[in-house]
Amino acid sequence: MPETMLLIQMTLFLLVIGAFAGVLAGLLGVGGGIVLVPAFFYSFHALGFDGPQLMQMCLATSLATIVVTSLRSVLSHNKKGAVDWDILRGWAPGIVIGASLGVLMVAQLRSSTLQMVFGVLGLTIGLYLGFGRSEWRLGQKMPVGLARAVMSPVLGFLSVLLGIGGGSFGVPVMTLYNTPMHRAVATAAGFGMLIAVPAVIGFLFVPMQGAVPPFTLGLVNLPAFGIIIAMTLSTAPLGVKIAHMMDPKPLKRVFAVFLIAVALNMLRKALM
Repeated sequence: MPETMLLIQMTLFLLVIGAFAGVLAGLLGVGGGIVLVPAFFYSFHALGFDGPQLMQMCLATSLATIVVTSLRSVLSHNKKGAVDWDILRGWAPGIVIGASLGVLMVAQLRSSTLQMVFGVLGLTIGLYLGFGRSEWRLGQKMPVGLARAVMSPVLGFLSVLLGIGGGSFGVPVMTLYNTPMHRAVATAAGFGMLIAVPAVIGFLFVPMQGAVPPFTLGLVNLPAFGIIIAMTLSTAPLGVKIAHMMDPKPLKRVFAVFLIAVALNMLRKALM
């Protein structure tokens, strides 16, 4: 059995991470994965688990939590009629294919390479959050045909490489194609399910090498999964309340700066 002190340290780290991710998700509408992956990485690294597949475990565990949070979110939004099922059905095959290819890619890459990928993509998302404009448009309706056939697997593929759901890429794509924000957020929750479910199934069958944290199945750490789910579901409503009490736009810019700093630090560690 793992040492009691190690389990206590893991639990305390994960409680703080889950609480922060939940509040942030409710406050800014930002998917927890973009916070969970670096938080997992630095926490498990501090606990001494710095194996060659540490980043893979962080991505897989983050996506496991997204299975639950996305399901809860899409069911909640569907009750209000906010989910665009036409978009979801049209983009589903490509997203699932891209997510499955993402699992194969993650299983082959070194942890340092994935850190670099996360740093570059995280930096891109941070810059968009900080400097993007709501009036920007690439078209008046969501693409179909060849454009959708190319964009949907790319969205699924990149999301798995970041360990995130559908929000960070899906919402910007939909709003850039003139989808109302509330509809984009609701539909992106469905994207999250399409990304996370096939990815997690694949990651459960990838053995982890080197120093393995206690109770890890494949690449999914079960204590992290359970604690994060419990904390994010309980603290997200607090974030929503805070969002209604104040203007979230300045906070989104602060988070953008935070995300850019995290991404740059991840790049620094990858290049060391």
